[in-house]
Amino acid sequence: MRLLSMAALATGLMTTTAFADGHATGDAEAGEKVFSKCKACHSIVDADGEAIQKGGRNGPNLYGIFERVAGSDEEFGKKYGDDLVAAGEGGLVWIEEAFVPYVQDPRAFLRETLDDSKARSKMTFKLRDEEDAANVWAYLVSVGPAPEEEATN
Repeated sequence: MRLLSMAALATGLMTTTAFADGHATGDAEAGEKVFSKCKACHSIVDADGEAIQKGGRNGPNLYGIFERVAGSDEEFGKKYGDDLVAAGEGGLVWIEEAFVPYVQDPRAFLRETLDDSKARSKMTFKLRDEEDAANVWAYLVSVGPAPEEEATN
């Protein structure tokens, strides 16, 4: 199943130097500007309830998205689509290698990830430009909590 290989890819990428500490390849400053397209549905509100970016409530809060299991934000709860939840239950976590293609075409990403030609996403917006998507990822990582460092023994 494609989902298992996606989970293995995510696990492998998280252990590499580029991703172990949460760094992203994009430009966070440029990503902040591109995020204006995302604010119609998404906000970024920290753990203390302070708004980093005010936005809509049609989509989940994107604070702390780095390494979050897809479809698992408890505050957003049952508003997630079944296929995104299934992808998360199958091991999909948000890292740059998953986030960028997802926001470029959510439905196509889920169809490929779940190996299901009927999979759907409630997110209909597509941020088609790969550089813009990588920049938004960099911005989200930059405003989120510091990723936990891996234990080295």
